[in-house]
Amino acid sequence: MLTLPRAQALPYIRWWSLLVTGLGLGYAITTLTRLSSWWLLVVAITWLGVGWSLRWGAPRQSRPPARVWPWSLLPMALWGIYVYLADSFGIVDLGAIFFHLQAGMSDHGGSDRLVAAVLYTLSMAILLAAFTWLVRRDHRWRVGERLLALVLLASNPLFYGMTQRGAAIVTDDGAWLERRYTEPTILGTPAPPPNLLLLYLESIERTYADRERFGDAYAYLDAIGDRGHVFEGVRQIENTGWTMAGMIASQCGTPLMPAGLLHDRQFEPLGRVVPGVECLGDLLADHGYRLAYLGGASTAFAGKGIFYEDNGFETILGREELTPRLEDPDYVNNWGLYDDSLYDFTIEEIRRLDAADDGPWGVVNLSIAGHAPHGYPARACRERQGEFDGQDILYSVECSAWLAFDLLDRLEAENLLDNTLVVIASDHLTMRVSVWDELIAGERDNTFMMLGPDVEPGRRTQREASMVDLFPTILEAMGFAIDDHRAGLGVSLLSSSPTLLESYGKDKLTARMREETALQERLWEGLVPEHQESPPSAPQEQVLETPGDVAQDEELSP
Repeated sequence: MLTLPRAQALPYIRWWSLLVTGLGLGYAITTLTRLSSWWLLVVAITWLGVGWSLRWGAPRQSRPPARVWPWSLLPMALWGIYVYLADSFGIVDLGAIFFHLQAGMSDHGGSDRLVAAVLYTLSMAILLAAFTWLVRRDHRWRVGERLLALVLLASNPLFYGMTQRGAAIVTDDGAWLERRYTEPTILGTPAPPPNLLLLYLESIERTYADRERFGDAYAYLDAIGDRGHVFEGVRQIENTGWTMAGMIASQCGTPLMPAGLLHDRQFEPLGRVVPGVECLGDLLADHGYRLAYLGGASTAFAGKGIFYEDNGFETILGREELTPRLEDPDYVNNWGLYDDSLYDFTIEEIRRLDAADDGPWGVVNLSIAGHAPHGYPARACRERQGEFDGQDILYSVECSAWLAFDLLDRLEAENLLDNTLVVIASDHLTMRVSVWDELIAGERDNTFMMLGPDVEPGRRTQREASMVDLFPTILEAMGFAIDDHRAGLGVSLLSSSPTLLESYGKDKLTARMREETALQERLWEGLVPEHQESPPSAPQEQVLETPGDVAQDEELSP
């Protein structure tokens, strides 16, 4: 076997090391910015040029190589994790990471990301090996890389984010949101009470309605909106940016602040999900509603089944329950059922509830067609829209919109929507997809529209709102009278009362949420370890503003 002498092999190793580190740096920069992928090569070539001019890895006044382990390895690995998450999801939501770690990630549908995760891991290992060789070979890097380690740690959002959330930092006021929380209270009921069909369209944000950027992908939802009331400006605030968070925000009126260290069994999945607050299902069940949840994915993932079971739902159907009922058991995707199959079962369930004639019913449905990164367009869409290239998310958006339109047509044809409020909403803004640059080029908002016998068709309302405002809005649209048009942190968008976003703005609300501990404790009441519990204090009258609030609000003002 022919091998090069050590002295001759050294230049090849040096340039290999510089190339790998340059490519790694270029990839990180292009992933975290909106720069074209061509900039990866620009950064790598620039890095090689600087390395050549400064003789990195081959200093003129060389010293013997040192078998040391760089201090920067762990900080670089943490940055590698962050870049992977950013590449996978677009926006890294630490709340989602913490929640899914505690709620459980079994039975998820992200198997198509496993190959990418393996490739990322191998690439990161090669990068760390290349950097280690450079540090051991060049004493100048050994001197400076400790400072580099500190810079990498201090600048990594994962590092300070985990410190802030995991340790539950207590500031001067950790109950700002708690004081603005209104216990959901129904003061009056409609006669007769309407049925409710709540359709969550996975990741189908209203931003897609911009035809200049996205063509007719959203056209069928626009057509539905023309028959009802469309709300524009429903923003995504912190801790509402993933499926469970979006559903809890819109049904409980509060962001899903992860349990964090309040969870008394850190290495076991959560046994309950936000048990400390009353949600839409609780209120409707107390008023005689028969409730059902249907989704194509597993109800075990992220505590969905636990949440609905704890909140008054009698029927909870997911992948495990519905797959055996498919005519073709192989017609499934990584997550579970395609939406055409799911909607067939949804119609069956509504028929059953309607035929029972045993009081009003409520059905909550979660689709899958628009799931990032490419979506899961159903067979019915492929037959109608033609071949799917496996990448174009707009194909999947159009599929999701058309299937929702078709579902409503089929239900109306059977008179199954008489005296029924239909709510259509995205669960959250989409994560990184093929049109990501176009999506983040301007303001984004969630889909939220309602239609029914008492909903004025063709009406549009522009409000600075968030998903927490859906909860009281749905209650009032159903005809329920609620305390001061409020429920949880939400304000009914059918009223003139200002929302939290209208009163304080997104930046101030985000800053307050990161300081909040009292509302977090309310959400997870009952999961706090016994040794951390304190004696109950005397009840205090709820106030919306105090002098201290005003002073602190002024400090946060730009």
